[in-house]
Amino acid sequence: MQPDLDLRELLQTALTRAIDFRSSLAGRVQRPFKTYDEMRGAFDGPLPEYGEPGQEVISRLADIAQSGLSVMAGPRFFGWVIGATHPVGVAADWLTSAWGQNTGSHLATPAAATVEEAAAKWLLELFDLPRHSSVGFVTGATAAGFVCLAAARHRVLEQVGWDVEGQGLFGAPPIHVLLGDDAHTTIFAALKFLGLGFERVHRIATDEAGRILPDAFERKLAEVDGPVIAIAQAGQINTGAFDPFAKLAAMTHERGGWLHVDCAFGLWARACPDRAHLAVGLDEADSWSVDGHKWLQTPHDSGYAIVRYPEAHSRAMTAEASYLPQLEADHRNPSHFVPELSRRARGFTTWAMIRHLGRAGLADMVSRHCRIARNMAARLAAQPGIEILNEIELNQVILRFGDSDELTKAVIERVQQDGTCFVGGARWRDRWVMRISVISWPTTDLDGDMSADAIAKAWGDVRSTA
Repeated sequence: MQPDLDLRELLQTALTRAIDFRSSLAGRVQRPFKTYDEMRGAFDGPLPEYGEPGQEVISRLADIAQSGLSVMAGPRFFGWVIGATHPVGVAADWLTSAWGQNTGSHLATPAAATVEEAAAKWLLELFDLPRHSSVGFVTGATAAGFVCLAAARHRVLEQVGWDVEGQGLFGAPPIHVLLGDDAHTTIFAALKFLGLGFERVHRIATDEAGRILPDAFERKLAEVDGPVIAIAQAGQINTGAFDPFAKLAAMTHERGGWLHVDCAFGLWARACPDRAHLAVGLDEADSWSVDGHKWLQTPHDSGYAIVRYPEAHSRAMTAEASYLPQLEADHRNPSHFVPELSRRARGFTTWAMIRHLGRAGLADMVSRHCRIARNMAARLAAQPGIEILNEIELNQVILRFGDSDELTKAVIERVQQDGTCFVGGARWRDRWVMRISVISWPTTDLDGDMSADAIAKAWGDVRSTA
């Protein structure tokens, strides 16, 4: 440690600035104060020739950054299905950073390894998935999808006598990937990373909510010959809809294929008794990718790759070297289930948040958010010229204004500028929509009502000037 660096004062400075920021979120506008270009100018400058005292650096960082920060941890942030980083998770994450554990091996840091083991057991119980499944603690659902599909690639090629880890894909039997027309972009990214190609997939027709049509899936499955990976989703990113998992799993497994489910936020429905019916049959799949930094409210850099077949999972991920500790019987090496050897100890925040919320607290939060989404939709649907485009099964609401892309975009922009709440936009069925995602732990019914009223007012303002 540098002689002029006072550890207690340095961390106290960071603590004070963090508390000040988090305490202000409910009352401030729910958007950044400054634009990208303005923040670029604030951070830019010549390379420092000499270092500055640590406390000055932290204070300078906080002073500059705060104007360009979004209110993602606030009560009325409804963009992109992002959780609000609960203070308990933040505190656990601070400890994680302070402890500085590189979580590659059970031998080097048994606390970081065993907390993942314990948290994984709790996750499988919360989701009611096969208890023998393996869990990799990754950055988020994008990485989780990559890991799960790597395990799928291993198993379907192993079944036809091909060692993909040793031989790669050169000369390998082609894998047929079947997925719905409305699959999330992160799945296509994972397929690209794995060398399976996002243009070679077989896209299956979907219904009005984005659910795969079983008959269309069955017809396509009959047309292909060779290894099969099918991909379904729990919680379509716009509508919140769930695929017919039991039917898809039965057809896929009859062909000897692998069914993966992209469950970035939808898997949490299985932890909520009044929403669990949406995900019936999901446990019949072979792998599941899900975020912790959504409904579990952990800090970002938290996701889970869950695989029914631990051997396929570890074969796809394990890196071996003589300097790495050898795995002992009945021990779990964290690095055997994720792509990295060097990474932060992600299990601490998951363990802390499950311990804090408990099964009942998590279920209550999911149920509350879904109720708020329904109430917001009903409040907005009562306004002339506003159309709700989806059945509110979960926490997602998509809506149009005046049946016009231009008007809808104008309302989104006005809502964002007003700052009472934050909403995003997306294209759905070739039309521009406003998307509301209710998933922040501090969001109350009052926040939902305030936000719906602000959206309705923005629509009135836009309509009056159109």
